[in-house]
Amino acid sequence: VQLQASGGGLVQAGGSLRLSCTASGGTFSDYALAWVRQAPGKEREFVATINWDGSKTDYADSVKGRFTIPRDNARNTVYLQMNTLKPDDTAVYYCAASMIAWASGTRRIGEYGTWGQGTQVTVSS
Repeated sequence: VQLQASGGGLVQAGGSLRLSCTASGGTFSDYALAWVRQAPGKEREFVATINWDGSKTDYADSVKGRFTIPRDNARNTVYLQMNTLKPDDTAVYYCAASMIAWASGTRRIGEYGTWGQGTQVTVSS
């Protein structure tokens, strides 16, 4: 499967953005999906994950209550709805797919074998 992320941009603190990640070339429902971010000078950080049918989700503590990760298997797309954005959310956001963790999703970045190209999110104060 190949992943294409989009939807990043510049937003003021307190605002919202929705990222999209569309898959092609595989069976979308075979995969758990995740959003992972990387800020300048920092390591990649798990943000959110969703299992194959959307029944299980998990979030990093830093985004819990502000971000959601719905998926639409009919459209081969996973989203990251980001609300109440903070300057600390500034990063490149990557979507990733894991066949190993399809049943429950996972916070372990190493279990994601397929990655999209990343989309920049910048939150100004």
